[in-house]
Amino acid sequence: MPNIIVRTLTGVVYVLLLVGCTVYSPVSAFFFFAAVMADTLWEFGTLMNTHLGARMPRPINAMAGVVLATAVWLSTIASPQTAQMFSLYGLLLIYILVSALYRRSPEPLKGWALCFASQIYIALPFALLPLLSIVYDAGTGTMAYNWIYPLALFIFIWVNDTFAYLCGCTFSRYIPLKLFPRISPKKSWVGSIGGGIFTLAAAVVVWWWQPETMPLLRWLGFGLTVVVFGTWGDLVESLIKRQLGIKDSGNVLPGHGGMLDRFDSALLAIPASIIYFLLTA
Repeated sequence: MPNIIVRTLTGVVYVLLLVGCTVYSPVSAFFFFAAVMADTLWEFGTLMNTHLGARMPRPINAMAGVVLATAVWLSTIASPQTAQMFSLYGLLLIYILVSALYRRSPEPLKGWALCFASQIYIALPFALLPLLSIVYDAGTGTMAYNWIYPLALFIFIWVNDTFAYLCGCTFSRYIPLKLFPRISPKKSWVGSIGGGIFTLAAAVVVWWWQPETMPLLRWLGFGLTVVVFGTWGDLVESLIKRQLGIKDSGNVLPGHGGMLDRFDSALLAIPASIIYFLLTA
């Protein structure tokens, strides 16, 4: 099949799954993002083991990420199992350290550093997603699931990426100012600014669609946060791939590369958005 058809079909399925699972229920959202996180951690481990000669224990590292996400989701509903899940997460991290004693790795520090880095870089942002979706319901005095905030975050990322590309292709010949040529030669300032403008427009649309959620100014700040940190997230992954000498992080999504390629912007945009909401509460 022509690449454009494969890319389109893959993109449609990916968007439908993400939107459907996010909107349907907190349970479906948890399982979807837990699966994405586990695959992304596994993919990261494969890259590091293959290209850097590390010996990351991929199954345990991926399992640790899922346990962390489970613990955070349980904490949002004040589940009595929360402490047990955080304890299990600690045990898995200890296992990663101790297992190097028996695996005779020539460079155990490299494996440890990369495992813990992946927990911060990949597992933690996905685990923090419920802090965007679980909100206080003043009417009932309880915590309730609201899918609009995590969904809006991904909509802003998609709008920013799409229009940054289109504006860059259209106007960069007239304003040839590169954003970060050392890391991503194709990204331009005009593209980034265009993507940001359209993302702010998308924030206005979401506010118009859901005016009872929060004021317009706060939605605009949310959109701007996603633009800035999503762009940095994209550049961080580009830096990783440049160091490893690869084009895509994987091939799990035909025509789109790997999971890390698809969620690189979200890895910085999620924690940054949570910090934004905490600071503007």
